[in-house]
Amino acid sequence: MSTTTITWIGGPTAVLEYAGLRIITDPTLDPPRSYSDPGETTLVKTAGPALDRSALGQIDLVLLSHHGHKDNLDYEGLELIATGLTTLSTRDAATDLFGGSVVGLDSWETHELGPVTVTAVPALHGPPGSESLVGRVTGFVLQAPGEPTVYVSGDNASIPLVEQIASSFPDVAIALLFAGAARVPGIDGALTLTSPDAVRAAAILGARTVVGLHTADWEHFSETRAQLEAAFAGSTVLVDTPRGVTVTL
Repeated sequence: MSTTTITWIGGPTAVLEYAGLRIITDPTLDPPRSYSDPGETTLVKTAGPALDRSALGQIDLVLLSHHGHKDNLDYEGLELIATGLTTLSTRDAATDLFGGSVVGLDSWETHELGPVTVTAVPALHGPPGSESLVGRVTGFVLQAPGEPTVYVSGDNASIPLVEQIASSFPDVAIALLFAGAARVPGIDGALTLTSPDAVRAAAILGARTVVGLHTADWEHFSETRAQLEAAFAGSTVLVDTPRGVTVTL
């Protein structure tokens, strides 16, 4: 029986229990609010987390796709990282955030925590050429003896990069895909996977289980969970993840 579970907290945030570790993705734990920064698009959060920071329980590892956007790391998420939790992210995040607890990884570099090996994998936060506008992002692959291989896409919108990852990790069993086709003014294209591209990514990876994240709680997500489910209609790989409910994968 599988011991891997997922609890969707909201937006891109979920707690993954894997190989004895409790791992949180892109922690967004603020209540609903707007975020306005000079020169940046105002982002509006429409729903709070299923669990606030104090109710999360033990967290062993943070997987942070990037730190520059509030829909991936908000103020409460920043406070969580500031407690000294081991956090894997980009080199830029390691430079800008809290010293030694944030480990910056280039693509294909690895980090070990307990029995789990985490490999940073390429990601592109939007169409080709958008990196100078949105910054660098990363995805992750998790492996552990006797456990399924897990891919966490982060804010990746590139199918060619998914193909690269699949060629390096042909045994991905579980894929956590950030969908929702996020869009902002000034960039002509989705910043995260569209629903049809999420289906393509799952097929390329050969994943038997897909968890859809990043489809709700923010106004700039242009596609909903319902659209993701419609795209996967006829397939059994997409699992239902009600807010705050722990689901065995």
